[in-house]
Amino acid sequence: MNTNTLDKLRKIKFFGMFHAFKTCLETGQTTEYTADELLAHLVEAEWDDRQNRRIDRSIFYARFRYKASVENIHYHADRSIDRNQIMRLADCSFIGRYENLLITGSTGIGKSYVASAIGHQACIMGYRVLYASTPKLFAKLKMAKADGSYIKEIAKVERQQLLILDDFGIQPFDAQSRAALMEIIEDRHGKTSLIITSQLPVSKWYEVIGEKTIADAILDRIVHDAHRIELKGESMRKKRQLEPENSYQ
Repeated sequence: MNTNTLDKLRKIKFFGMFHAFKTCLETGQTTEYTADELLAHLVEAEWDDRQNRRIDRSIFYARFRYKASVENIHYHADRSIDRNQIMRLADCSFIGRYENLLITGSTGIGKSYVASAIGHQACIMGYRVLYASTPKLFAKLKMAKADGSYIKEIAKVERQQLLILDDFGIQPFDAQSRAALMEIIEDRHGKTSLIITSQLPVSKWYEVIGEKTIADAILDRIVHDAHRIELKGESMRKKRQLEPENSYQ
């Protein structure tokens, strides 16, 4: 009977229950539980398994640049990172309030890592997240315009509750990319959240976006009431070369 039960649990994809019940049988723990305790144990195992698989799927589809975690962020005094601010952001309540986060600083300072770490937390909290290199995303949208898949690609971006635009401002926006950026920001404003990382200070973003009227409209929606992290100090990439055992940022 137990063999049949295990077989059915596997076939209906109750993998958490399957492994928990199999372990109980192999270790003889079934005799230690009352019927309701055993049922609670199996349901809890199934719940945990499904939650873990959901998180793994969310992280996979987010396409993060780094496998990052908030616990592994460096809080050196010279980096100008406020641990309390990071912890507040890591609870992801800013996403529920449709607020944005802007992370600026020089190259190699760890902007992408911090953004990815908060993105991972958002996946754990059940939010839909997409990480994208800004130049690559808008190059992809240009190609989508050419092959007729633009609506599908832009809809994928708009479905995300948190969009991470990394390396914003590396290259100026041309007219087509500027229009796509305006569409994304307009559709998401007041409904979802953004994390933007950039080597440039926010005051320089007007020049990168171009077309003053459009730049004003975009930045008014992005910057207003946004949380800000301005990273300082030495490049973390250089530090990793000197201290190869430190893989965190």
